[in-house]
This record gives sequence, structure tokens and C-alpha cells, in this order.
Amino acid sequence: MTLVNINVQNMAGYTPGEQPESLSIIKLNTNENPYPPSPLVRAAIAQITDEQLRRYPSPDARLFREAAARVHGVPADWIMATNGGDELLSVIFRACLLPGDRVAFLEPSYSLYPVLAAGIGAAVEALPYRVVGSTWNVPDEIYSVNARLLVIVNPNAPSGTLTDIDALDRIIKSFNGVVLIDEAYVDFAPYSALPLVKKHANLILLRSMSKGYGLAGMRFGYGIAQRILLDQFYKIRDSYPCDAVAIAAATAALEDQAYARQTWAKVIDQRDWLRGALSEMGFSGPESFSNFVLSAVPAGFSAPDLYARLKADGVLVRYFNLPGLQDKLRITVGKPAENAALVRALGRIISGHDMASQRKA
Repeated sequence: MTLVNINVQNMAGYTPGEQPESLSIIKLNTNENPYPPSPLVRAAIAQITDEQLRRYPSPDARLFREAAARVHGVPADWIMATNGGDELLSVIFRACLLPGDRVAFLEPSYSLYPVLAAGIGAAVEALPYRVVGSTWNVPDEIYSVNARLLVIVNPNAPSGTLTDIDALDRIIKSFNGVVLIDEAYVDFAPYSALPLVKKHANLILLRSMSKGYGLAGMRFGYGIAQRILLDQFYKIRDSYPCDAVAIAAATAALEDQAYARQTWAKVIDQRDWLRGALSEMGFSGPESFSNFVLSAVPAGFSAPDLYARLKADGVLVRYFNLPGLQDKLRITVGKPAENAALVRALGRIISGHDMASQRKA
């Protein structure tokens, strides 16, 4: 007798980014916003009463949904709040897929997708990006893929690249199942696929409060889709997925658009500076429209070795031992002082390598 189903026994679980206990580590590995949430968040949390904590929270996070509706210009019943974006992913996968059904996604992308598929026993069709130099394009196969669910991260993680709206529109029109566009990083991009939700009943967008709003510790996400789709997802969502404190915090953060946008502008400015600094040291990678950069390490260097040496120097970045990524590091954009410290650490490693090479010569 086995204690869990065969799909779970045979699958590999998701490996989250390292969360160091020491606050002295320069943490540039899991794409948190380097800036704190709006001051209105603290004020909202302080107003939570004992009675609110004693009772169950709003099952549909009504106050947040109404705030999101105002921000995005859609009806409130087109918004579904969840315990982080990952819960929304789990709901969509469970609602759309049965064992043996096919889910398609672009590769490389968020490594949780194949884990969710494996837990259900769904078949995976990975569609590799067409990478030409620093340009990442969706493959032509995406327009004819046969699957129940299609997932596109836009901006993509881990590349930071962005697929244009016209291409997304054509993809959705050509697909017979549900299309999920994961927009966890869209706050740092010049546009969203939000206008397409009004055109396509088979489309859902994922949004996160972790990246753009500085609430990664709260675990709050939401979906945007037409009600005909969300009504089905509500049937299998948890009863009370978002707690009272998280609802209050997320609502306050979302409503303070002026504060959020000025933090996004700071991140974008530093993202461009960081790409330039890395390029001067021999790193290369695609233009990023997110809050991180993906960079191939200079010739003669090993990405896992650079990752380990940076970690030993008190700087944590992300290395993925996956096809197409073995020679690259993904680096979260931090505050100016953190980015400068990263660049200095890399400079020491690279210059030391060059000096050692010269001595051997």
C-alpha cells in the first residue's frame, strides 16, 4: 500500500529560491521589490480589530476586488483574490486539467508549472522560445498547439522579455482551451494584456502583489477574467483563501498607485543601469521588462561558480541548472547600493580571474 498517489510519488517538487535568515545578505535572488510597501499598508494593518481576527475573513475579499476593479477598469466580479499567485495557478490547473490532459507553456519559464501538471497527471508540452542573439520570440508552433491549457509568462521569467499584444491576441484566438497569461512582473513593463480580457472569454490574467507592491511576505495575488470563467474557478478555490490582514494590506497597497508607481520607476532606472554595468564586464542578455535581468556570464567563467563565489561574498543571486540557462545568472534589481555592491563583487571576481590567468600565461 502506498500513502500518496503515484503522480506525487514520481514527481519532483518545486524548489523555491533560497531565503537566508541573515538580513546582512544582499538578497537579489527571488525578485522581491527592494522597496517597502506604501505607508498606507502599515496604517491599514494597525486598524485591524480583535473582532476581525476572531471572525472568518471575507470569502471573496470584497474590498480588494472593488479596489482592483477601480484600478483596472473592469467589473468587480471579474476579479478573484487568492493566497498568492501560486494559489491561483493551482486553482486554474485543477479546474482545467484531468489526468492525461495536455498543458502547454513556453520554455524556459516558471518552474512551478510542470510541478502542478505532474501532481494532476497531466501531460506537458514545452514550447521552446526561438532565441536569436538577445531576442526571444514565441515559436510558430504556439499557434497550432493542441492542449486544454496554455500558459504564457509575460514579461517572461526568467528572461524578462515581453511578447507584444498583437501576438498574444492571435495566440488566444487560435487556442481552443483556457489561456493563462502570468503577469506577475507586468508592473515593470510598458503594457499589459488587460485589454484582451474584454475580447476573450477564455483568457485569465494572473497578477501578484509580491513584485510591484512590496507584499511578498503577505502572499496575495489575484486573477482578472470574465465572470463566465471565474465562476467555474470559484467552485474549487479554498473557502477563505485570503486572511483579514492580507486583504487590508493588499487593498491599501493597490489603492496607493502614486506610491507604487514611483517605486516601479526607481526599479526600472536601476534595471537599465545594472544591464549597462554588467555589459561592461562582459555579461550579455536580453532586454528586460521586469525587475530582474538574465545575463550569460563572460567567456571563460562558470555560472554556478560565479553564483557560489558571490554567495560567499554576501551577495545572493539565482542560478538555474536547466537547459538553456546553465551559463546564465538571474539577478533581481535591488536598491542602488545593493546593485553597486553586486557589481563591485563581480568586478573583484573577474579581475582576480584575469590576474590569475595572466600569471599562468
